[in-house]
Amino acid sequence: MKSPAILLSAMIAVSASLSGCSSYRPTPAAFHEVLNQPYQLGAGDRIRVTVFEQEGLTNTYSVDQSGYISFPLVGNIPARGHTAQQLEKQIAAKLRQGYLRDPDVSVEIDRYRPIFVMGEVGAAGQYSYVPGLTVQKAVAIAGGFSARANQESVDITRDINGEVITGRVRTSDPLLPGDTVYVRERLF
Repeated sequence: MKSPAILLSAMIAVSASLSGCSSYRPTPAAFHEVLNQPYQLGAGDRIRVTVFEQEGLTNTYSVDQSGYISFPLVGNIPARGHTAQQLEKQIAAKLRQGYLRDPDVSVEIDRYRPIFVMGEVGAAGQYSYVPGLTVQKAVAIAGGFSARANQESVDITRDINGEVITGRVRTSDPLLPGDTVYVRERLF
């Protein structure tokens, strides 16, 4: 017969492992739906604004922490949460208000905001985002999985319409600019 101490410690171990599973929540639908929507600008993005035939206004601008770009003549323009096309229209509308008769404005993304990779990887830190980046590629950029890493799935924290959501995804899932990837430690 096994001693009560061994049985008690076995029950605690089983209970702890089951309680870890019960805290798992499936990834919300909005987490994947945002992948099919037009890209929305955010703090840390750098954009290239071209105002045709206006060399003094054509430049690269960074979206600041408040979500604005500081544009000559018209001042601060809200960029966070807007697409590049929406920002083009805002800039053109502001320039029409006494500065240019018919401005032709183009906005393109020069550099996306960075991603962050943390947890059980070789070199956790901040990395540049490039279109087409997946979790697996981000982990490779961050020095690969450590020996203790759970390589099946990772947790991603993502800002969706101003709400910060964390979801567990497979390593083949795509990333968005500004995502934080957390590679968990495997249990066994």
